[in-house]
Amino acid sequence: MSSLKLDAEALYADLLSGVRGLMQPDSILVGIWSGGAWLAERLQRDLNRPGEHGVISSALHRDDFGSRGLTAGADHTKLPFDVTGKPVVLIDDVLYTGRTIRAVINELYDFGRPASVTLAVLVDRGGRELPISAAVSAARITLPISQRLSLAKDDAGRFSFDIKEGA
Repeated sequence: MSSLKLDAEALYADLLSGVRGLMQPDSILVGIWSGGAWLAERLQRDLNRPGEHGVISSALHRDDFGSRGLTAGADHTKLPFDVTGKPVVLIDDVLYTGRTIRAVINELYDFGRPASVTLAVLVDRGGRELPISAAVSAARITLPISQRLSLAKDDAGRFSFDIKEGA
């Protein structure tokens, strides 16, 4: 277990501020299942945005689908709006290799062609395998490859991080 301590609630406040600056009147929020979906839900509320946020899963477009199989998030894509011609603000909890983002963009384009896709993340942990970067990142950290960082949410909706050994 790592001694690194991240205050997810304080980072959420920074993410909220950054996402506020990205939003256009017709922007739509789409959170990546599951941590990004939690963040998008709260951002939608805290930004007083009308309508619903979207949720998208990377499971069906992952390049490691053969080894991972169909994950629990595979049936979680829910886009209650037309994405065509809209600026999409894509929300995720942790940006690492970029492979999830690539898969999610492929999934998103199965539903239409957005005007733009802008990425905002709570934490960028580096280690990119693809040329993907976030327009907004509340924190940038470096973790050993052997550690996994994941967002947790308690019953009251407050965020925290778990850092575990084993990628």
